[in-house]
Amino acid sequence: MKRLALVSALALFAALPLQAIGPKESGSKNLAILIFPGVQIIDYTGPWEVLGHAYVNNQPAFRIYTVAESTDPITTSMGMSVNPTYTLSAAPKPDVIVVPGGNVDPQLSHAAVLGWLKSNAKGAEVVLSVCNGAFFLAQAGLLDGLEATTFAGLIDELKAAAPKTRVVSDRRFVDNGKIVTAAGLSSGIDGALHVIEKLLGKGAAQVAATSLEYDWRPDSGYVRASLADRRLSAGYDAIRQFQRNVVRHEGTRDRWETAWTIQTNASAAQVLEQLDKVFADARGATRRGPGAWRLAGDDGSSWTESTTVRPAEGRGPGYVVTMIVVRSR
Repeated sequence: MKRLALVSALALFAALPLQAIGPKESGSKNLAILIFPGVQIIDYTGPWEVLGHAYVNNQPAFRIYTVAESTDPITTSMGMSVNPTYTLSAAPKPDVIVVPGGNVDPQLSHAAVLGWLKSNAKGAEVVLSVCNGAFFLAQAGLLDGLEATTFAGLIDELKAAAPKTRVVSDRRFVDNGKIVTAAGLSSGIDGALHVIEKLLGKGAAQVAATSLEYDWRPDSGYVRASLADRRLSAGYDAIRQFQRNVVRHEGTRDRWETAWTIQTNASAAQVLEQLDKVFADARGATRRGPGAWRLAGDDGSSWTESTTVRPAEGRGPGYVVTMIVVRSR
């Protein structure tokens, strides 16, 4: 009863019937979602849920289906098992393509996947990548001469993989016309709402967002890749060598602080020395003293980083390691 009540309530709000996507309805668009072993769950299910809430003339606006090299069950990044709807060769011609991220690297050498993407992108109205799904588009040559974004931690890698692309870190999604790239994970929800607005109008996107109980704020300014902790990525890599628990992880675009408790038999000085080594290899890093660095951003910004290691008083044996980065200019 509760399930029926929810379906009824959603249908009542939108004044439209909610139904499973089956045969293509008159006026609906074919929407193919590429999936593969290790696909990130929210990268494809987030946009699917959003786009499934779009309607035209009392009918679903999109006929949504998954496409993969095989219709054998696929295991996602977190163990979900999903059955692809079509193989690449049997899939209907898509009007819209969604390319999620996840365990993308092994797929980039699959000629069949890239061939399907290149071929079908030509006739599609919109191609939306989510997270590191942008690397599929880069490998297929679909980002040449365009702007793009991706998962915050892979901005620099995408710049290297797509040298003909202007990779940005200050937007939740980038629209080039046909090609739309969304940043990481939940950004795919915003990207999908943008696709609805792009194809069906702002009102249709607003109805979908409200039906989803999603606080859609396209101009909110929240962009994961623009937060200051991106400057601490080397430190995050180094801290993984210790058994640890996060105490704090907070900040803004201009300042970030992360603190951990760690367990180790090393002295505080030895821990600090180990953590310092990774910043020494960071691009544009200048040492100011033990646990203190000046870092250069790829956008011309300047940052100061400090790391402290103190006894974990009241927290059991071990240390509290705190890393702070602050924008200098």
